[in-house]
Amino acid sequence: MCNGSLDKWIFHKDQEFDICWQVRRKIIIDIAKGLAYLHEDCHPKIIHLDIKPQNILLDEHFNAKLADFGLSKLIEKDQSHVMTTMRGTPGYLAPEWLSSVITEKVDVYSFGIVMLEVLCGRKNVDRHMPSDEVHMLTLFKCKAEQEQLLDMVDKSNGDMQLHGQEVVKMMKIAAWCLQDDFSKRPLMSQVVKCLEGLIDIEDGLKYNFSVPSSHSDDSVDDATRLLPSQLSGPR
Repeated sequence: MCNGSLDKWIFHKDQEFDICWQVRRKIIIDIAKGLAYLHEDCHPKIIHLDIKPQNILLDEHFNAKLADFGLSKLIEKDQSHVMTTMRGTPGYLAPEWLSSVITEKVDVYSFGIVMLEVLCGRKNVDRHMPSDEVHMLTLFKCKAEQEQLLDMVDKSNGDMQLHGQEVVKMMKIAAWCLQDDFSKRPLMSQVVKCLEGLIDIEDGLKYNFSVPSSHSDDSVDDATRLLPSQLSGPR
């Protein structure tokens, strides 16, 4: 894929790799459609289990494709979940990995993290940021409660700033995907419809998602220590 992986375009300090709001919006919708296909149109359904920017490839027209199915699992039609050891990448792992009872909603959680990274133009854990901004979810929850989500929009990109209100609406979809209770997260087909403006998020969205402790390590989290795991590291 000639434009490489998504991380090159959102975690950078070079204006050469700036991508505008409409391209970012299209990439997010492409990822959502890809996951909806895996979860709802494949038989058996496929849980990817390692959704992150490094595993999203971009062609010459910035069409996004999901890649690297090395950790994926199949769920038969008569199964509602699978039992598996922890697998994925720290920072993108849903809270329910602590129970090891896994549904496709773990991908929905990871997608929510990736959405925020694309919209904010930063990694979910960035040790180069001020101490109160290191963990993106901590900052996101705080800004949401203060009704200051515009502060989260990628400040390095003028076009993103220009479309700030639209970006904030999409951040709220990400928050829906990040709910601690996986049953409260949407199906990916619902996310696609929401992104395309066909349905709205239900009123009273709660920012009920876990935020990391201020002293947790960015490469190994508490869940990683508790369970045998098959983790995919950053590249």
